[in-house]
Amino acid sequence: MTTAAVPAGAVPAPAPSDRVRQVVVLVGSLVAAGAAAYGAGAFGGTAVEQTAGGALSSTATPVAPDNPAFRIWSVIYLGLFAFAVYQVLPRHATSPRLRATAWWVLVSMVLNAAWIGVVQAGWIPFSVVVIAALLAVDAVVVVRLVRRRPESTAQAVVLDGTMGLYTGWVSVATLANVAAALADAGVGGLGLGATGWSVVLVVLAAALSVAWAAFATGRRALALGIGLAMAWGLAWIAVGRFQGELVDTTVAWAAVGASAVALVASVVAATRPARA
Repeated sequence: MTTAAVPAGAVPAPAPSDRVRQVVVLVGSLVAAGAAAYGAGAFGGTAVEQTAGGALSSTATPVAPDNPAFRIWSVIYLGLFAFAVYQVLPRHATSPRLRATAWWVLVSMVLNAAWIGVVQAGWIPFSVVVIAALLAVDAVVVVRLVRRRPESTAQAVVLDGTMGLYTGWVSVATLANVAAALADAGVGGLGLGATGWSVVLVVLAAALSVAWAAFATGRRALALGIGLAMAWGLAWIAVGRFQGELVDTTVAWAAVGASAVALVASVVAATRPARA
């Protein structure tokens, strides 16, 4: 007895595990996004900057982005919702790229909701651990996306573009979270002072943006998403330091330069030839 071969160009039948993945990722993504949005201040929830004694407010440290920066979450959540719907469509059940990334995207959303819960509870030191884990999971997704070409323009937008924005923003947020945790713990200037260490963190953000761009070369939506989100976050750090309660023009100009580096690096990466 022989098994009939699948005709060339035909889409293989989905396995039961594919259907399970699609449903769990859809439901889990919607629940996690809703919980995160509520915890971030939507639907009557308490905004993150108002929790933990203001440890993560826009004036808590010199590398805290100004409040309008957090509007990027609306775009990210919209993209994650689009992804959740896209991946559950029957014709996408056997997509190799979705098989490789969908579960990881869900894990990242759960960690994001967990981070907000930890912050709401006032556990600032533990929040660094959670956001570091979140960034690591996003990095796994980026690696897996770079390994395979997008299967369509729609997939490039809802998966690569969304995860690019998500990863870029979490990259900036991780550095800001570390600074907030150190400030909340009462750690002193450690030789460089608040301004010196803030410049170091901003320079690290610029270096990280270049590293992301180099790795995502040719994956246009992914590279642009990461770069735009990092440029956005760094630009709002600059705005917050040029004006308001915590003016620091040294940090502000460093953030301006870092924002420009992130933007240029992503454009260069997006315009170079795509990988195989």
